[in-house]
Formats: sequence, structure tokens, C-alpha cells
Amino acid sequence: MKTLYTLRNQLILSTIALWSFTVQAQDVPFNCDHNAYLFQRNDVYAIDLASGNAYQVAEDVTPGNINATAYNPADGFIWGSLSSPSKTIVRIGENFNTTSYYISELPNNNRYVGDISSEGMYYLKAGGSTYYKIDLNPESENYTQYQATESLSQSLNIHDWAFNAVDGQLYAVEKTSNILYRINPETSVVTPLGVVPILSGLNYTYGAVYFDNEGRFYISANQTGTIYVIQAVQDLNGLNIIEANLFAFGPSSSSNDGARCPTAPVMQEICDNGIDDDGDGLIDCEDPSCSGFGLCDVIQPPTSSSNDGGLESNSRLSEQINARNFKRAKTGYKFDAATAPIVERRLTYANRNANSSFVLQDFVPLTSINEDEAVEATPSDLIGITNATEIYAVDYMKNDIAVASVLALKTENGVYEHTKYICDRLLGAELISVSTIDINEQQFIKSIIKNEDGTYEFVLSLSAKVVNNEAEFAIESHWNLDEYEANVTFYNFQIWSNTVDDLYTLGQEVLDLLAVQKPISSYNNSTPPTVFVRKGSYTNGGLDLQIINTNGTQNVTLDAGYRATETEDFGNLNSTIALSGNYITNVRVDTGNLFDIGFRIGDGLATPDDLFMSDGPWGVDASQDGTTVSLYDVTTNDFDFETSDYPVERNVTLNATTNSYVAAYRALTPRFKAVDVSDFNSFKLSAKGTGNLEITFVKESVIEWEDQFKTTISLTDALQDFTISIADLENSTFTPVDLNDVVTIVFTMVAENGTATSKEMVLNNLRFSQTETLSLTDITPNPTTLKPYPNPMTTHTSINFTANYSEKVQFVIYDQTGKVVYTAYHDVVSGANTIKVNRENLSSGLYLCKIVSQQFDFKTFKLMVK
Repeated sequence: MKTLYTLRNQLILSTIALWSFTVQAQDVPFNCDHNAYLFQRNDVYAIDLASGNAYQVAEDVTPGNINATAYNPADGFIWGSLSSPSKTIVRIGENFNTTSYYISELPNNNRYVGDISSEGMYYLKAGGSTYYKIDLNPESENYTQYQATESLSQSLNIHDWAFNAVDGQLYAVEKTSNILYRINPETSVVTPLGVVPILSGLNYTYGAVYFDNEGRFYISANQTGTIYVIQAVQDLNGLNIIEANLFAFGPSSSSNDGARCPTAPVMQEICDNGIDDDGDGLIDCEDPSCSGFGLCDVIQPPTSSSNDGGLESNSRLSEQINARNFKRAKTGYKFDAATAPIVERRLTYANRNANSSFVLQDFVPLTSINEDEAVEATPSDLIGITNATEIYAVDYMKNDIAVASVLALKTENGVYEHTKYICDRLLGAELISVSTIDINEQQFIKSIIKNEDGTYEFVLSLSAKVVNNEAEFAIESHWNLDEYEANVTFYNFQIWSNTVDDLYTLGQEVLDLLAVQKPISSYNNSTPPTVFVRKGSYTNGGLDLQIINTNGTQNVTLDAGYRATETEDFGNLNSTIALSGNYITNVRVDTGNLFDIGFRIGDGLATPDDLFMSDGPWGVDASQDGTTVSLYDVTTNDFDFETSDYPVERNVTLNATTNSYVAAYRALTPRFKAVDVSDFNSFKLSAKGTGNLEITFVKESVIEWEDQFKTTISLTDALQDFTISIADLENSTFTPVDLNDVVTIVFTMVAENGTATSKEMVLNNLRFSQTETLSLTDITPNPTTLKPYPNPMTTHTSINFTANYSEKVQFVIYDQTGKVVYTAYHDVVSGANTIKVNRENLSSGLYLCKIVSQQFDFKTFKLMVK
């Protein structure tokens, strides 16, 4: 198969050579290469049908616009019909030089459907049922001559048709009805074969259609760029089932037409062999062409909620986003669509507000995608940590599943700084494709993201600003955030959906609702990148990137700004990445230790690609009154972790004064996503500091803070190595520990008796380990079950136990919220010991008690106070 990049290189070489030989320039045919060609006005794009990727191969090839394009099997050229001069057709060579022919019998305009038979007869159709035949066989004595005007047996509302080389018949799909038709070129009889199931209910223009050598019919929807395929149309009789499915996501287009050699194969993905058969980097069910085939689900999964969206993709906010998510975890916040407020159309929906006093809610679509209900999912906690001053978000539900979301944000100092495609790719997601979608005859960028959980989302971003003395809106949509106008107020819309059709509808409705409040005077949209990072990750001091190269670029440059830790200054990184024209290149960029990095790759010609990545950040919880942090420093690890370890990168030092508590916390991922560390049997670190350090492993599935699993270690002013057995962690419910969904680890120091105290913690070389460890219970010769007496306690109680070593221990009492309400130190001797506890200010209720020891693993016990 001749790939896109090979074609591009050949085009460049051919063009250079043929510019010097203009006499021969028009004698270079395409000769049945494997690409589909999309003509848009007088520009030409090459499309790889297998992947949907496209790039421009020629522009302004003729003075007039080209339509009704077709590959001519008789001479190997592409032919088309020109808008100007009138009554003119044009021959196009591989180097995109053209030769025009005047055909007096043709009408002046309205010629936009065309294809050429294997014998070289050009079938050129206008509206209605009339079509024209022109002989384009160079061996014929009637070459380039008009032959006849014919009429179909019925009028068809079609925008392209194509010859099937298997049976010699013409095929087309009608707009709105979505009926597949077979047209006999000899008799002009039109035979309906039925509604194409995958197109049912859609209302797109199918302006470019193509065939392959086995009779598969490929249909491109102008507005969305989605490419559908109908299998073996020659076998259809109008009664049997039309086997059709989504095939790829290509570019949108308008004033367009398609041309392709019908005997050239299109590589097909075999959906169950574990191989990338068609070379697009997607295997089996990952490939859109497998949607609905065999064991592959139709690509219509649930989407992520807008309540989790809106995280900005720049370095200054990594820690603040972490703080937002940590606060959600502490308070047990979970967004539940089932209990969220239902949003209904107001009486003012789609009506202009008096004095232009609009709010974000006025621009959010309702009922446009036939959702069962829309629920409010506004992530209001983004205000104050992002540059958004107002936020409104809606999730669209079908069968209790979120199928789309719109996140609307007002910003007053430039565009909103986060887009899903910038950072998601380095957090486990993949950018399957990036192309265009046509809304209001304007091309916007659409991207398709495969999330870490395997679900797909179709994504569109646009922003509106007030212009012309606040009389109108101007729309901007760019891949690169620095392309937006700076220091102006924007109304920003991030739209994602589980189908490209709903994405189109929601985008159209947002623009329509904007136009209700103010006319849209202009659009300033960018083109998508032609070279982009599909996926990437940071491991062991380097970025591993998979780069998709749709236009055969040889090299790209990478420019980056990065920080090694949260508290260090920025450094710069520049490098050149060799792609050698390959469609897929896997590269590793050595960076050294990283906390976060923002970078751009590009070839200097097309739109560059921007990405941002942050590791799970450290943060400080000094939210209590009476808590002051004097030192917070994060440093890189110089420790050699075992290959079997799960490192928690970067060390932290925290000094503070508090009369309540102070904590450091480390998210395991930048998005507070849960990590399964249940395969590890211990948690190790080196630490020093003042007093006791409580370590809490926060699980995503646990709502109540006191139900999280904890342990406590005693720090000294000398650095010590600690090994904590996961099996020894406890919580208030006494359930067995299972760290299958840890989102963060919290390290807390508490002021004894509410007195202002200086606290210090130095935490180094943290990691989950699979190394064989010895639990504290394993080294206790005579483990003692702790039982207070009396229990319930009225005025006092005693705890009797034995110990084999002498040491200082801490006795701690927690209330049911996990708050320390009592603490005292005791000198323990080898042998029998008693700890006496007075009730003092303890109110009635249930409490949890623990003896914190470096030698023994004393189990937490319950104490009831009357």
C-alpha cells in the first residue's frame, strides 16, 4: 500500500522535476494510487481512508472551484467540473497541473456530482434527474467530447456518486433519507436498496464517496468528516440487510467532492487477531473500523462528567488542583448524577435577554440531543484556583449514563487555560485523531480521545468575545492557547460527547444560542496539527512519546519548560526529533527528574502540538487557624529504587507551628485518580522529625475520613528507615485492608493538648514495596490484647498489658471523626504495665484508642464513655 507520506514525498520530487519540463507536466497520471483525494473548492487533500488522516497536497490548483471530481481508469488522471470558466471540465495530473476543456453542451453551473466508468465515460450530474455523458477515453475518437444528456428514472438529492469496479454500477446515498441507491449507467434506472442503518436519523451531506477493489462503498459526511463503509454493495438486492458501520474519522469539508481509483485496495483491520493490520497504530477493537464488529462494542461509551473537568493545563496550577481534589477527598465529596439538580428549559431559552444581561446558562443547549434529562454538574470549586470567574456545566443523560457534557466558563483576562486534549495524553489517554468539523460553514477542530478506561470522547472547544462596542460576538477556536487574543473577556465552551453526531449538534446549538444574544460577526479558527503526540508517559527520567505524522514530516523540534520539583525554578529543554517521514514513531526524550513539563512539537509549517504533564503533586494542608508553615521544600530522589518498587517520587521537608495539626500529602496521580497498590505488602520511607506522624492511605471508595486506613510512626531527630506492613493498617471499621484504589497519602502531625508546637517532618524515598517484610506482630513474643477496665468508662479506666522491651510509647484517643482528643506519653518497662486514663473533658460517646510503639503492634481498641 502506498502510504500518505510516500505520496507526499513523491509529489514533492515530481513537482520539483516537472516544474522544469512544463511540456511534459500534463502527461503525469496518478495511475491508481491508494489514496482518496478530497477536493475542496480549488484545494486538494490526500486522505488515508484506513485512519481518516488527511493533509493538504495542493492549493489553488485552478482559478475556478473544482467539483464532481472522479478518477478516470482509462487514463489514470483525475477529472472535475469547473465553476469558472463556465461549461468547463478539467484534467488534473499527479503534480496537480491542470488542462481545461470547454464543453458547450453543459449548463453554466450546478454540476457537482461526477464519476467515470472503467471505459472512460464521465457521468456528470446536476440537480434533479438530469446528467451528462462525456467521453474521456484517450483511445476514443470522441475523446473530451460531449456524448448525451440523460435522465434518471427518478430525481435524487445526492452530492456525489461512484462506480463500483466489481459490477460496473453507480452508487450514491441520498441526503436526509439516507437511502442507498444503485444506478444503472446504461439504462438510467435507479434502484433503492434501503436505508443505511448506520446513517439512520442523520441529516448530513455526503459530498465525497469512494470505492475499493472489493466493492466496499465509503461515504464521508461533510459536516463531521466521519467516514462510513457499506460492505459488498454489489450483493445487495433491496431485501437483504445492508451491512454498514463507522470506518474512520476524517476531516469535515464543504463545496467538495471525492475521487479515488476504484480498483485500489483499502487496508482493513481484522478485529480479533491482536495485530495492527491497517497500519494506523490501533489494534482490533481500538480501531473505529471495528466498531460493532464481532466482539467489539459500538463506539458509544459513557463520557466523563463535566464536574471532573476544567483542570487547567499549565504549571502554576498543579498544586492548586491537587489542593482542590484533596479537599474533596477529606470531605467525602462525590458527584452523583442521580441526585444532581435536573436542568429544564426556562421560558427565556433561546430568547434575547433585555439589555444583553445574559448568563452562562443562556448558552448551554437543552433537549437538542434528545437526552432523557440534563443535570447540573458545575465544578464551582474551580473558581479561585483557575482564571474562570463564572462556571456552569451540564451533563446529558441517556438511560442513566452521561453521554455528553458542556462546560461553560467566563474568563476576564484571556481564554480559559485548559483543554482536554493538552494534558490528557500524558495521563494515560490517547489522541486517536484530530481533524475538523464544519459548523455554520466554519471549520472547527475536533479531537477524539480514548480515555485510560477505554472509553472514547469526541471533543470540541470554542470561545466567544464581545466586539464592536459590545454589539456582536466574535468566535475563536485554536489548538494552541497562545493564538487567542490576550487580556479580553471570553465565554469559553468545552464540549465532549460519546458520538460525533451529538458533538456536532451541541456545537451548533451553542453557536445558535450565542447568536440569539448577539450576532456573530466573525470567526477566527485555526487548523489542526498534522504532527501530534498520540500518547505519552514519564518514566525514570524520560518522556516516552508516540508521534503520529500525517504529512510525512522528516523532523520536528521540541521546546519545553519544566520543573524538577514543586519548589524549584523552571528549566528549558530543546531537541530535534527525527521522524524520517514515518506515520508512527515511538521516541524517548531524556529529561531527567520531572515534576511537570509543558512542551510544543512542530515542523515550523503547520499548527504545532502542545502538551502538558504533571506528576502527582505534593501539597500542604495548613488550613487550620493557628497553623503557620515556615519551610516547605521538595527535592528530587537520589535513591536507587528496586525495580519491583512503586516509587512515590520526590522528597519533602515541612516545618510548621500549629496548635491543631499540619499535614503534607502526595497524590499518586495528577488527577487524583485511584491507583491499585494491593500487590504491594509494605510501604517504606526514611523519615525524621518531631513526635508522632500519622500516615493515612486515602481510598477513593471510602467516603468518611475516619474510615480511611492509617498507622502512626514515632519520629526522632535522626533519620530512620521505616517499613510499614500494609496488613497492619487499621481503620475505624476494623475491616481488612485492601489498597486497591489509593488516591493520596497524607502525613499528619498533631499538636498535643491544643498547645502551639513546632513540628518538623522530613520524608525521603517513599515507595510501595514487594520486598518480604516482617510485621511488628511477628516480632512480638507475647502479643497482648488490650482491654480497658472499666468499659464503659465513667470517671477513669485502666489498660493493662505486658511488654518485652522498655521504651516510651504514646497513648492516643480519637473521636469518631478521626480527630485526636487526648494524647499522653508513658514509659513502658519490660513486664507488666498499666496505663491509667482519666475522663477529664471527654464527652459521652464511642472513642478509638491506640498505643503507638516502635517495638509492638498494639491493636486499636474501642472505649465507650458514659
